[in-house]
Amino acid sequence: MQHQPEHPSRHQTPGGRPPRKLSLITPSGRLTLGNHLGALRGMVAAQDHATCFFGVSDLHAMTTAHDPAELRERSREVATLMLACGLDPERATLFRQSEVPAHTGLAYLLECTALTGELSRMIQFKEKRRQAGGATGARASLFTYPVLMAADILLYRPEAVPVGDDQRQHVELTRDLALRFNRSYGPVFTVPEIEVPPVAARLRDLADPTRKMSKSAVSDAGVIRLLDDPATVRRKIGRAVTDSDTGPDAVRHDPVAKPGVSNLLELVAACTGSSPEAVAGGAPTYGALKKLATDAVVSVLEPVQRRYGELARDPGAVEEVYAAGARRCVEETGPVLYAARAAIGLG
Repeated sequence: MQHQPEHPSRHQTPGGRPPRKLSLITPSGRLTLGNHLGALRGMVAAQDHATCFFGVSDLHAMTTAHDPAELRERSREVATLMLACGLDPERATLFRQSEVPAHTGLAYLLECTALTGELSRMIQFKEKRRQAGGATGARASLFTYPVLMAADILLYRPEAVPVGDDQRQHVELTRDLALRFNRSYGPVFTVPEIEVPPVAARLRDLADPTRKMSKSAVSDAGVIRLLDDPATVRRKIGRAVTDSDTGPDAVRHDPVAKPGVSNLLELVAACTGSSPEAVAGGAPTYGALKKLATDAVVSVLEPVQRRYGELARDPGAVEEVYAAGARRCVEETGPVLYAARAAIGLG
């Protein structure tokens, strides 16, 4: 399972090889339906036309206080769910970030290239530092993890990195560090372009539709987890925020005036491949809309949970998939780290 198949096609880069794709999922919480529809589904599709490296970024889950046993359990669950959602070790390399030493090895070299001023301007650092109790309560890794993220990217030499608004600043930093390193020490890194991906499902919290559905949400009430059973899904959707409108067009897609109703419409649309407007046409009442949403979500989750159950009965096989992927990643990243070490004066 260490080979990485090539798929020559219309998706090839100008150099004649398939594009390279890298995506990492941090086990900072239990995966949600939003993670599946917004990220994992696209990762599954990419396997057929790109050289893919998909990982569990367990090192990124350590930037704030954590329980070691919980981190291990969440990492195993995320790894298993990635397989259950359709990632195939015959078409993509699957790995745990912590099992590939080059990630931390290159991160330090890039820390020696980064400036404290540019790290202190990271928006997510400012937000998470406030949550951690200010400057004195924040871990140093919270300050430097964008550099580790840059190492994650540069080790696999992707030509482009698809990025949403919340991570754009980190990819811009990656480009800056790669350009600065290349300019100072020699042309080691491929400088990735920033790619605006097609709009994916961006589900919002059912209890608070002003916020995204997050795996690290404090309250679980409005978050649908990939392993929620049908009764739990029904309860959460049944309690989803709507509004008091009882007019003939109460069920309509209007994110500004009706954020809760619009969120449910978008949820059904993402699950069924329809449009929010089409969904609204088949749901005359809020009760009917919530039933549609429950049925659609359960239909999406059922095959994932069935496959997860099968995989969970043989955890050794899952571990071997990720161990084989890590060995492949060590081979892939070793030359990049060696070149960076030699260029900066360590070789």
